[in-house]
Amino acid sequence: MRAAWADVLLPLMPPAPAAVVDLGCGTGSLAVLVAEAGYSVRGVDLSSRMVAAAEEKAEAAGVDAEFMRGDAAVPPYPRASCDVVLARHVLWALPDPGAALDRWVELLRPEGCLVLIEGRWFTGAGLTAVDCQALVLGRRREATVRWLDDPALWGSAIEDERYLLFSRA
Repeated sequence: MRAAWADVLLPLMPPAPAAVVDLGCGTGSLAVLVAEAGYSVRGVDLSSRMVAAAEEKAEAAGVDAEFMRGDAAVPPYPRASCDVVLARHVLWALPDPGAALDRWVELLRPEGCLVLIEGRWFTGAGLTAVDCQALVLGRRREATVRWLDDPALWGSAIEDERYLLFSRA
């Protein structure tokens, strides 16, 4: 799975050591993957247990990544402080996705990249690609959707809607 995610994410990234912030980083899987590729990575998650797991994962991988407890909707980072905002399965769960996107876009330097991995699951929860794209296009000029239906990304075949939305400007 790690190789599959690397094949999806790394070609979208600006050259390392660009600054990446992983919002709602969870156990740090993507943050560590990106840090292993030479990026400067910070991650934030609401759960102290997730932050601790991410720190352990980074230490085990021998990478330098900074994790902290905080709200992904209002990340504790200064404006224009990163080159990539990365979030996986976070936007759909926030009470005000539009406000969160406003803040996330503020974090980006000029020509910064927004990388959102989202989905609309068989349970009915989530955010459709059309809705996510509309949210992003309300704030940026570009929002390209790539379907993430490769079983290698998830460990098995999927039947719901999973996608990556990429926006450079």
